[in-house]
Amino acid sequence: MENLKTLYMELFEVFQRRRSIRRFEDRPVEKEKILRLLEAAFLAPSGRNIRPWHFVVITDRDIIRKLADAKSGARPLTTAPLAIVVAADEDTTDIWIEDSSIAADHIHLAATDLGLGSCWIQIRGRQNIQSDQTAEQYVRQLVGLPECFRITCIIAVGYPAEHKPPHDPRIEFDKVSLNHYGNPLD
Repeated sequence: MENLKTLYMELFEVFQRRRSIRRFEDRPVEKEKILRLLEAAFLAPSGRNIRPWHFVVITDRDIIRKLADAKSGARPLTTAPLAIVVAADEDTTDIWIEDSSIAADHIHLAATDLGLGSCWIQIRGRQNIQSDQTAEQYVRQLVGLPECFRITCIIAVGYPAEHKPPHDPRIEFDKVSLNHYGNPLD
């Protein structure tokens, strides 16, 4: 029972420490840690266990710099030594967005647990800043993904070059209802 309590506390500590890191040290992420991030992604639940996702792991700095041009708000990629493009095959399931988003979140939490920082760069539904292409078309072309793969996001990963305090774990009870909207949870 004590081990379970410790595990529970460690898990919630990771939830609190996970922050969006937008500046990274000029230091590569070790292959062992990259594999751990992928293991975490593949442990994510998916509808009917279809696992429609595909991950393009990018360590080439030139490609990462080009990914930073995918859309406005992609600046964290300019210093990231690692980028993971999170995509899913929309032909295999209609819940590819949900499935790939959960897998991406697993990567974020695993990065935090491994002493890394990460930042979600939204791609789906965004416009490319340099052309009339969507950000998704730009990234798909850059990394060579087939048309059936839809791109949810890019995760910038690396050793943090900034420190952010942990999140406040308090529950915002005005955003929680019991049994019916507006009923307070007592």
